[in-house]
Amino acid sequence: MSILSRPYFHDETAAFAFLESVIWPEGPVCVKCGSVQRITKVKANPEKRIRVGLHRCGACKAQFRVTVGTVFEHVRIPLNKCLQAAHLMCSSKKGISAHQISRILEVQYKTAWFLCHRIREAMRDGELPAMSGPDGVVEVDETYVGGKAKNRAYKEPNPKKEVFSLVERDVKLRSFHVANVTAKSVRPVIAANVDKATVIMTDESPIYTGTRKGFAGHHTVNHSANEYVRLGAYVHVNAAESFFSIVKRGITGTYHSVSEAHLHRYLAEFDFRYNNRSKLGCEDAERAERALRGIAGKRLTYGGTNEAHS
Repeated sequence: MSILSRPYFHDETAAFAFLESVIWPEGPVCVKCGSVQRITKVKANPEKRIRVGLHRCGACKAQFRVTVGTVFEHVRIPLNKCLQAAHLMCSSKKGISAHQISRILEVQYKTAWFLCHRIREAMRDGELPAMSGPDGVVEVDETYVGGKAKNRAYKEPNPKKEVFSLVERDVKLRSFHVANVTAKSVRPVIAANVDKATVIMTDESPIYTGTRKGFAGHHTVNHSANEYVRLGAYVHVNAAESFFSIVKRGITGTYHSVSEAHLHRYLAEFDFRYNNRSKLGCEDAERAERALRGIAGKRLTYGGTNEAHS
């Protein structure tokens, strides 16, 4: 049996039941008044246009589904297909293209593209506590993603885009798209995301000069002199470099081109898979479930959320 043979990947009723168990582990909650009492399930009836997964609140008389107030609200395809897409994205280490999702789910490319971005929004972390702390180590490094001029036959590629990451060793990381990587632009990011009791590891880039101020320590390796590890493998930025290799292979080999307007969503996707990787005991099914927990309280629409939907 394959994991994709599970009922909630093929039946919309089972898909709603599964999503409800993830979003409402203690039972349905009215999205309008917040009541958990006197909520009844309305039986689906296509002839009367009663949708699958509908609930009715006895307190405020509102009707709602578990997708209300989530990235799946107003989605135009069956929920079981959304769950398939979420699982495929979470189980593919270097990502899966919207064209491939389109072929697998048998939906239009634009539908698959928008669905993938909804799932990336679910993967995005909200406000997070400071990284590491006493005796902790955070690696700080930057890279550039995009095509190379030598690979283009007729015109120059779009300018490369800067990616800046903070890696808490053996735990998690956070990535940012910074329009211009300079000391002035990266220092506030480090200060806002890293605990002051942490030791910072960087390469010899001058943008990190003075980073020691305010932190427990700052060690560097000199890549230009072929130095990559020292002090008994304590000083290095190899974890950050390893993550960047996955990002670049994913963008180059899977997505081929990523616009600057959406780069932050792709980084959220790569961050999520790294922070919920097998090495930390999180396998594909659990990783997909964690992504689904992130759908609540987020919306992603073509227009404003207060505009009429067709």
